[in-house]
Amino acid sequence: MILFFKKINSQESHSMNRILIFVSLTSLFCLGCNGPSSNKSKRPNIVFLLADDMGYGDFEKIGGSTKTPNLNRLAEEGIFFDNFYAAGPNCSPSRTGLMTGKSPAKVGMYSYRPPRHPLHLPNQEETLAELLKRKGYQTAHIGKWHLGELTQNPEFNHPQPYEHGFDYSLGTENNAKPSHLNPINFFRNGKALGLVKGYSCQIVVQDCMDWLNQKSNDPFFLYVAFHEPHAKVASPPKLVEKYANLPLKDAKYLANIDHLDIAIGRLLDYLEEHGLMENTIIMFSSDNGSYRLASNANLKAVKSYLYDGGIRVPGIVKWTGIKTNKKIIDTPTGLVDVLPTLCEIVGIDPPNDLDGTSFLPLLRGKPFIRKRPLYWFFYRTVPEIAMRVGNHMILGKDKDTIPRPHQFSQDDYDYIKSISLKDYELYDLHQDFSQENDLFDTHPKKDSLKALIEAQLAEIRNNIYPWKELPLKLQPRKNKKNWVQY
Repeated sequence: MILFFKKINSQESHSMNRILIFVSLTSLFCLGCNGPSSNKSKRPNIVFLLADDMGYGDFEKIGGSTKTPNLNRLAEEGIFFDNFYAAGPNCSPSRTGLMTGKSPAKVGMYSYRPPRHPLHLPNQEETLAELLKRKGYQTAHIGKWHLGELTQNPEFNHPQPYEHGFDYSLGTENNAKPSHLNPINFFRNGKALGLVKGYSCQIVVQDCMDWLNQKSNDPFFLYVAFHEPHAKVASPPKLVEKYANLPLKDAKYLANIDHLDIAIGRLLDYLEEHGLMENTIIMFSSDNGSYRLASNANLKAVKSYLYDGGIRVPGIVKWTGIKTNKKIIDTPTGLVDVLPTLCEIVGIDPPNDLDGTSFLPLLRGKPFIRKRPLYWFFYRTVPEIAMRVGNHMILGKDKDTIPRPHQFSQDDYDYIKSISLKDYELYDLHQDFSQENDLFDTHPKKDSLKALIEAQLAEIRNNIYPWKELPLKLQPRKNKKNWVQY
């Protein structure tokens, strides 16, 4: 049994007051799986669970405001990654990083993908599903897609999930509409389903179980991309009533987290009851921080920003192949690391140009050496670029005052080609959880850190993806610095 207690006072010691852990002796013993095997039947199944806009503090053992017993169970039986990062501060970029192991800026996914927009995950990118499928895995995507048009539209001709390696797909192009309740925009393998009764998270989990019921005995990769708690939120009234002392908007949101956890519990129970848990790697995270400031547990800012509130998210891994005695790992890791990690576990040679690094050594209790720092780029808010170097986060700002549209436009594309940094911020996240004390001006290594982040921006600028037919001079526009009030 593990108990976490989250610090809300950012000035107190990271190691003593942010998370206290009590670990029973039984939690120190790992069950026997020796890792990668050439025997197909021994290769682990993989289930990746992705929440949509769930904040770091929405995990009950961090924030304490929600009820997430099933995620708690995953963390207790596995490992909680306390410095886990999304690949971007909003939907499409982060999903791109998860699927490719690359920074979304390298792939050209500079922002979220609106309906009927040219942005998409290019077909030439090798995805995690493609790599696993070539290794004999059955593959399924169930839930939110947001990597291109979800039907074969000749106007855009975007690759479909099957072209990115998924044998089966049930989901939505973007968010569940009109809300999580009774959505009307689900597609199964490219065919519209119309109205589907029920709540999105339960629809998704039921389809997961239906797919698992008909699969063969080959290993499987199940990518479960929930819609919760992205707005527009819909939650069961009985769960909302639990938070009757709060404003209705907050009550619906917290109930939405609880409902998501209930759906995850159904899937975990299914795996257990069907004898699949023992040989299955289960990973959980969120695509970015929450749009609700209170859900980010005193991290600075919200979704859409490169401060930690926009990109730091819960990370959980449960697998019998874990050999470390640690129950919490503080080493910075993230969604871009998932592809190389699973490739190493399964025995696949990953693509050469990844930004992520396998964190399998951390699961084994061995030294971990990151090949290149984690970094993030988002032209639409300030700061525009961030890089995690050890305990420090350096951020670069262009001081761009031109209002930007919500959708990625030709103006934005031209701006990225010429962006430069005018100012910098630096935070020691080990000592300054909420990023309140900017150290840049006085830090002895500020010049070398500045050179690192400028070199990364130059790489992004000089290798801009050649998008064509982007929309022109869109309206309305908003000031970047105040994109979202928090």
